[in-house]
Amino acid sequence: MRFSIVCLVWLGIFVACSESNGQGTLKLQLIPVPEKVSFGEGVFLLDQGVGMEMDEGQELERCGELLNAMMLGECGYQLQSVKKRGKMIRLRVEEEATDRVSESYRLEITPDGLDIIGGDVKGVFYGIQTLGQLLADPQFLDEKEKGWRLPVMQIVDRPAFPYRGLHLDVSRHFFPKEFVMKCIDWMAFYKLNRLHWHLTDAAGWRIEIKKFPELTRRAAWRAKEDYLGWWNGDRRYVTCDSAGAYGGYYTQDEIREVVAYATARQVTVIPEIEMPGHSEEVLAVYPELGCTGKPYRNGEFCVGNEKCFEFVEEVLTEVLALFPSEYIHVGGDEASKAAWKVCPKCQKRIKEEHLKDEAELQSYMVRRVGKWLKSKGRKLIGWDEILEGGLAPEAAVMSWRGEKGGIEAARMGHDVVMTPGAFCYFDSYQADPQTQPYAIGGFTPYLKTYSYHPVPEDLSAEEARHILGAQANVWTEYITTSEHVEYMIFPRLLALAEVVWSPEARRDREDFKRRVEKHVALLRARGVNAFKPSDRVEILTEPEESKQQMKVWFDTERYRPEIRYRLNDGEEQVYTKPFYVKDSAVVRAAVYDEGGKGGESMMRVDYHRGIGHKVAYRTRYSGAYPASKEVTLTDGFRGGLTYSDGRWQGFLTNVDVVVDMGRVCDLSYVSAGFMQLIGPGVYLPDYVAVSVSEDGKDFREVARVKNEVAVDKKELVIKDFTMSFQGRGRYVRLFAKKHSGFQFVDEIVIY
Repeated sequence: MRFSIVCLVWLGIFVACSESNGQGTLKLQLIPVPEKVSFGEGVFLLDQGVGMEMDEGQELERCGELLNAMMLGECGYQLQSVKKRGKMIRLRVEEEATDRVSESYRLEITPDGLDIIGGDVKGVFYGIQTLGQLLADPQFLDEKEKGWRLPVMQIVDRPAFPYRGLHLDVSRHFFPKEFVMKCIDWMAFYKLNRLHWHLTDAAGWRIEIKKFPELTRRAAWRAKEDYLGWWNGDRRYVTCDSAGAYGGYYTQDEIREVVAYATARQVTVIPEIEMPGHSEEVLAVYPELGCTGKPYRNGEFCVGNEKCFEFVEEVLTEVLALFPSEYIHVGGDEASKAAWKVCPKCQKRIKEEHLKDEAELQSYMVRRVGKWLKSKGRKLIGWDEILEGGLAPEAAVMSWRGEKGGIEAARMGHDVVMTPGAFCYFDSYQADPQTQPYAIGGFTPYLKTYSYHPVPEDLSAEEARHILGAQANVWTEYITTSEHVEYMIFPRLLALAEVVWSPEARRDREDFKRRVEKHVALLRARGVNAFKPSDRVEILTEPEESKQQMKVWFDTERYRPEIRYRLNDGEEQVYTKPFYVKDSAVVRAAVYDEGGKGGESMMRVDYHRGIGHKVAYRTRYSGAYPASKEVTLTDGFRGGLTYSDGRWQGFLTNVDVVVDMGRVCDLSYVSAGFMQLIGPGVYLPDYVAVSVSEDGKDFREVARVKNEVAVDKKELVIKDFTMSFQGRGRYVRLFAKKHSGFQFVDEIVIY
């Protein structure tokens, strides 16, 4: 039976949150962690002798069918759906029993039965998912009885946020409906309830629209599977019957099938039809909708052309017939306004509608489409750029460029879904890039996602009510297969699931590490290509200026592994607590387990003479990456594996800064750390030079180091530009010649 195979895989390796049951400590294995768990005495034996009963109603009957499907998969048998004497699993809805909170539930286990009581049918469904996770816990397995001995307990649970989402881009690379349905299964298992389906973009149109057959005959296909090769090449589309055509689309029947499948699992599918930008594929086959009227010239609809609104409304009419979701996503991001500035039709529209500029022209389109959707009983949602130029009151905003757009929208009274790139973009690296498949950049390990708080602290209580929840975004420029999608979303999706479901007070970072390790084992046992938590040791430091020393400690994604370290060429030691470094030391650390030594981490730790000294900026850092502003470069903190971690300071110019040492002194060593990651346009400097001065006016160059790393090296590079010299002065000037794009620097080490 399947339940025996799966449970043997899990047996002896599952650990999770601890709850007291009066007889010692019992560890449950639940993600997301419930709001409240309490234990009684005794157990309930769930075996083939247990029946099932439920209140009347088609939706509850569907829950019962899903419960029996789960039982068949886990146990090899189903519950008898008849009322009789004996032990029962009972499903019912009682609004009063759960404070009338939608999706809330109680799971009550007694020696005589198991009750799942929902505030609504959705709550019953989520109670069933919790039961499913209990059945996946080998500590309750009784193989002799071919059943489970579940402890007497009560779980009271409810969601922290109503919107708990996953976004999937199927434009850059197309994924079959079976994979989309597989994603829905795991979303439901972890209590996520919104699938944002990114169906259209420049790389391909993925939804059948009967009124416009060219969208799926041509705009859904390209000659190259390699998205980046196509994007950096001719960006041409081909017909579906062309030799080697790559792409695909979902028929309307397939979409109905996916939507029905999701609905049965309490997942709402939100379609995204991009506008006005990211529409190159539409304009290639219907060029009359662009400003030039020619194919392959524009990426944005011509907002001055009434035909584009006719097209959008006819497309959305078919979309609304397929998707019952309240919200329809219209994109609205990254639209170039260049063509509008020289387009007579667009300029005429601006004049006739008394619009201020092209930003308000975009707003005109968004508001007009939103008004049309409202007339059909739906609501518009889009990326935070739709705020530019004004927005209709009923429209909602997805905040992806950090939280700024979400905060602005909430203060304006708009509902908001938070999805900031630093925490919620799962196409970024989740471990040391040197160990991972090539990605777009960034560094978002699952613990960073777990640290996210969707409601910004500076919102008032009234404003905070507009934060509906948060969403993980998967963009697929670099993700070509369903197995790779799974690798990128798990275990990070588990972290977001707990962030948006569980009360903040119940979240525990160390406890979550334990549960994640074992849920990854479950996912992999069930055919999901989940990433195993990294064994990389993160070396963390903090200066203690009063003692002129650096505190050093370690962290890992693993739960309480053995870590061994050494300083310089000293003896290896087992790490038990933080330690201190005076002056400087090279710290090396690695995890040791039954497989031996993991990958070694190394960092030079310096309590250097420049810490705490004032920095004058002859060129300014970028407002987008200020880090800790003026104290960044002498605060003692080194940057991590991503330029967005708040420790790397970004420059769009040459770096030209001066450190004031406070007095004239002998100087012999300067080092500065820089980063290169060419995907998002981050480059090492061409060279770094150091000059010294006694008066802050007349500087003498004392050292210069050229960059020897290839500027086309696509892997992440973090490099210290180190210079030894003999000099004397009060002021130390560091100059880094920009190569291209951004420069990022973390710390100027001075001795």
